[in-house]
Amino acid sequence: MTRLAAAFPADRAALVTFVTAGDGPTPAILDALVEGGADVIELGMPFTDPMADGPAIQAANLRSLGAGTTTRDILQIAADFRARHPSVPLVLMGYANPMLRRGAGWFAAEAAKAGVDGVICVDIPPEEDDQLGPALRAAGIAPIRLATPTTDIARLPAVLNGASGFLYYVSVAGITGLQQAAQASIEAAVARLKQTTDLPIAVGFGVRTPEQAGAIARVADGVVVGSAIVEIVGAQGDAAPEPVRAYVSTLKAAITAAAKETFGEIA
Repeated sequence: MTRLAAAFPADRAALVTFVTAGDGPTPAILDALVEGGADVIELGMPFTDPMADGPAIQAANLRSLGAGTTTRDILQIAADFRARHPSVPLVLMGYANPMLRRGAGWFAAEAAKAGVDGVICVDIPPEEDDQLGPALRAAGIAPIRLATPTTDIARLPAVLNGASGFLYYVSVAGITGLQQAAQASIEAAVARLKQTTDLPIAVGFGVRTPEQAGAIARVADGVVVGSAIVEIVGAQGDAAPEPVRAYVSTLKAAITAAAKETFGEIA
């Protein structure tokens, strides 16, 4: 069983957390995410034009790039994380330019060497993924795809073709962090997606509170939280690890409580 598969148990939703590499004391923040109970960590690769991201993650990208963060730095952060946390899945998330500028094969090989489990590339449509996806699969890395409220039943097969790890359901048609979809629409979307794939369905965009996380955990296989964590890093700077740990622990407690309501006492 892969690390990603193990992170999505049958009796509760997984907590998937996001932080931007190079924004603040990233290694300590990653450790804080693990200590707070994150099951999967997405490590954002900063980019100058993060088109899918809202103000919080845009600002984090600029802070990271301003500090001189490079792709090599990110891969080293990943490798060091893997040495400290052998069993926690790590996913790189970002845009095509940093991933492809040295070639898809180079990126996939270096990511595999660093112990990366999956990659989410926001701006390569699945119909045009003739380089990165094949290179990742050849290196044993899961190409994780995105589905949105506008992904209809006709397009889903293209999205799912070659996808693995989990399916990331972007619950709003917009950028990260600014709004959350109605719970009823999330429930309907997850039910629809589960009819088309056996991959775990993780729901993100706009999840900020333990109450929201708990509600989504009752219907989805995973809950993704990003902007709220990035905002803590932006506000706290070098002091961010402990507030991040405390916040993530409240999310995990809500997800665990939801699992107990749904499945009974967790062993």
